[in-house]
Amino acid sequence: MRRRFFVDQFNGDTAIIAGDTAHHLGRVLRAQPGQFYELSDGQHVRLGRIEKVTRDRVDFVLLEDIPAYQPKLDVTLLLSVVKFEAFEWALEKATELGISTIIPLAAERSEKALLVAATKRADRWNKILVEASQQSRRVRVPILQGVAQPARAFGGYPDAAVKIMLSERADALPLNQVLPAASRRTQAILAIGPEGGWTEAEFSAAQAGGFREASLGKLILRTETAVIAALSSINYALSE
Repeated sequence: MRRRFFVDQFNGDTAIIAGDTAHHLGRVLRAQPGQFYELSDGQHVRLGRIEKVTRDRVDFVLLEDIPAYQPKLDVTLLLSVVKFEAFEWALEKATELGISTIIPLAAERSEKALLVAATKRADRWNKILVEASQQSRRVRVPILQGVAQPARAFGGYPDAAVKIMLSERADALPLNQVLPAASRRTQAILAIGPEGGWTEAEFSAAQAGGFREASLGKLILRTETAVIAALSSINYALSE
């Protein structure tokens, strides 16, 4: 199976990869003229043949289009900032599961030191998204927005969107009971809290934004585990 890489744009029947990715192609993968790779501009995927390899640039000639899967379900993940090892693992798996947009949340119970450091990790997080998108053969890389306050992030979505807030509260319905009534939707928003859980103010803000509380069961899951379980359930229930 050919490897896939992302380019900024297709220029007619040519494309270039520059910078760190070009270095990886040339120095690590030992790319040579005449080799073939799949290239995506975020909208389409085409077969590319290497024409020239230099230290920081690889030039391609574009050949035929490659059929590519584009999910019809648009899912936004509101993910509270937790310890970076877990957070970054969650970013990778959310990307593999087809997430469209990721908004890190500065939840009240997120560690303050992590929130300060999070503002400096956008480049690293975007690199994780790119690498996971290449591995899972996506057409485009998820959008990573800046760290946001929950009250702001919970608002502004269409009424028709499925809006789910994972909750540990006793009266939260199981996720499998919340999702069936939401079938055949095209947009979903999933909010996942920090290790200490949501505050009452955050629950109120989510409710005002139209979110429904949902539970993944009686066991207490780590954030990264909840991401996989919830996104898999949403994809199964709402995707074609």
